[in-house]
Amino acid sequence: MGAARDKADQALNDSDAPAAATSAVEAARDVEDATLRADRVAADHALEVERAETARILARLLPAEREQTDENLHAERVSADGAVANRDDFLAVVAHDLRDLLGGIITSAAVLSKTVGEDEQAGRVGTEIARIRRQATRANRLVSDLLDVVSIDAGRLAIVATPGDIAVLLAEVADEFRPSAAAKGIGLDVEQSGPALARFDQARLFQVFGNLIANSIKFSPSGSCITLRSEPRGAELLCSVRDEGAGIPADQIEIVFERFAQVDQDERRGLGLGLFIARQIVEAHEGRMWALSTPGQGTSVLFTIPAS
Repeated sequence: MGAARDKADQALNDSDAPAAATSAVEAARDVEDATLRADRVAADHALEVERAETARILARLLPAEREQTDENLHAERVSADGAVANRDDFLAVVAHDLRDLLGGIITSAAVLSKTVGEDEQAGRVGTEIARIRRQATRANRLVSDLLDVVSIDAGRLAIVATPGDIAVLLAEVADEFRPSAAAKGIGLDVEQSGPALARFDQARLFQVFGNLIANSIKFSPSGSCITLRSEPRGAELLCSVRDEGAGIPADQIEIVFERFAQVDQDERRGLGLGLFIARQIVEAHEGRMWALSTPGQGTSVLFTIPAS
């Protein structure tokens, strides 16, 4: 069609062409244009009919598919909710039984410690009794951590805030963990200039500091020191646990607060739940937690809670 039009245009531009030839070319062009328009109209109509038919089919199929999808999702949700509920019930029962068994082990170890003689206390028997008590206490703490994770997932982490002084709590925590730190040749100090008043859950914040200190003890070398501190910062209290350990690489600082996280995956120590649970407890107090670390120079884990 393009070649015919070029030929017709050449004929029109030829001044020697008779008027009849010019009229014939124009008539032919009009016929070709009309035919092209008719073809386009027919193609558009066919496409419109095809689209309308497709829309009609989809309008019939989509509701049925959506209804089936909704039913499947509902069934999966019910099944998942039931599985989670069964898991929580199972964990609660197992944890209760484990705690009873571990409590019995700790009690028996305490009785043995009182019944053996002084020579046995200072010798192999006393050492093994102390080992039993430490391992049973650690196992009990692991069970408690797993139950806390279940409570966090279910949105049932209990926080009972009452007025208190963080400075007093720091002294209690330090007294509790100083023997464990000393056993590894690590010092545990409290830097506190005065009262630090706030409303907080005493047991839960004790757990937070305990998790942070235990984590620092794991990764601190002998001869180093762990420092506890709290101070008012406007409407908040800023608390920190600083150690002189190996530090955390920059790309791992936020990851260590995830559940089951380990900085060194080749050397797992514990479940990797301590920092995760600690952050969740702080956030339940409407606070926040973060870490500052320089490899080779130690780590500081800091958190805030609203001040009184």
